Amino acid sequence: MRSVVVDKYRDKVNDECGVFGIFNNDDLDIVSLTHDGLFGLQHRGQESAGITVINEGEPYTVKDLGIVSTVFNEKNLSKLPSGKISVGHVRYTSHEYLDRAATQPLVMRYMEGSLALASNGAITNFAEIRQKLEIGGAIFQSNSHAEVVGYMISTHVIDSDNIEQAVLKTMNDLKGAYSIVISSPNKLIGVRDPHGFKPLCLGKINNSYVLSSESCAIDSIGGEFVRDIQPGEMVVIDDEGFRSYYCDKKKTTSLCLFEYIYVARPDSIIDGVNVNLARRKAGEILFKENPVDADIVCGVPDSGLDAAQGYASASGIKYATAFIKNKYIGRTPDGVGADKKQRLLKTRLNVIKNIVDGKRVVIIDDSIIHGNTSAHIVKVLKDAGAKEVHVRISSPEFIHSCYFGMDLPKSEDLISNRYNVEELRKLINADSLKFLSVDGLHSIAEGCNIGLCDGCFTGVYHADKPKIIFEDKFANKIKKY
Repeated sequence: MRSVVVDKYRDKVNDECGVFGIFNNDDLDIVSLTHDGLFGLQHRGQESAGITVINEGEPYTVKDLGIVSTVFNEKNLSKLPSGKISVGHVRYTSHEYLDRAATQPLVMRYMEGSLALASNGAITNFAEIRQKLEIGGAIFQSNSHAEVVGYMISTHVIDSDNIEQAVLKTMNDLKGAYSIVISSPNKLIGVRDPHGFKPLCLGKINNSYVLSSESCAIDSIGGEFVRDIQPGEMVVIDDEGFRSYYCDKKKTTSLCLFEYIYVARPDSIIDGVNVNLARRKAGEILFKENPVDADIVCGVPDSGLDAAQGYASASGIKYATAFIKNKYIGRTPDGVGADKKQRLLKTRLNVIKNIVDGKRVVIIDDSIIHGNTSAHIVKVLKDAGAKEVHVRISSPEFIHSCYFGMDLPKSEDLISNRYNVEELRKLINADSLKFLSVDGLHSIAEGCNIGLCDGCFTGVYHADKPKIIFEDKFANKIKKY
């Protein structure tokens, strides 16, 4: 089966997936609710989607490459029974080649029954664990970290009294970042790594329980947000009720700060912080740190809009909508040349000329990775008649890569690692360029009830980086077919 090539012409950070699950204590249509919940998490991954339903102990799955609206239709959703437990997933992958075998939820059968897994994050000792399992005779269908987790759970079941013990033992073996939703034949389990890199929360709808990467998906199905799953916590939901356990590892907590800047949806609450308010506060602090005289403040859709409103509020400069984003253009197709890619970039983001003509414009964006998008934005604003374009970024400079689930290029490929701010300003042709400080970034998450990770900005990580980088020695052969 031919692998699908993923567009590398990106200038944004991407996360690695959204997870969702329901334990049905009512007469709920959990297929429809899980489908709607995945719509609420679509921003976390647009490359594949899937739903597994457990009915009378048996798993039924529909999944494929694509966004939620293309993967699911009335015909294939009707194949899923409205059972006791559901697990849902949307995926973004950092791998260059996106294979169908890694599409989640992964359903794995072992001596005690079956498991359905949906995961978000990056296991940093993945290569060592996989090598050990392969030496023991394990055969893998994909490069998915979730598949390794499933193997480890099934291995630990042999010397455990129940699935909960097996999952806890697995958590003690894993390193890195993960939030995982797991279904056994009669239990729904949610786990969050001891650092808390990736969000996971608990909700209720009537008497039924919901697990989700973000609270916005719980809101979207009419549920009630209850609380965040804590770092190192495992929650187990079954017919006997709700129980909570913690793994043996005690680590410095380290939620990814970029959840507040870009990844999460503005209407989510993550570890005690409202994302919309955090982004508005980022704009306010950005103005205090980097003021400028201008006529209007505009945001780059979508994640720059809230920060732009905060900047405008703090500065007294008029807020205006300068860009229209075409949300119906997907990723750049395989084999497209540089000219076509540039045309697609222009088509995705268009300027409203009468708004900016003759104006001194402050444009707020969430980050600069390669600089392509920023240069394009400055150019189209000036082509539309803007007298000055002042770029303000609501995060610090990306200087270091991420090993914990954010898809950043290698450190040497990040443009802020190769150029200082003034050199970068000249490259994108802005009249001025300023970034939010690291201290300012931490200030936007005031009230967060766990620690924060700023490693991609500072190079200081609270968890061990991978010792071995996994390389699929067969990938070059497989991708030819």
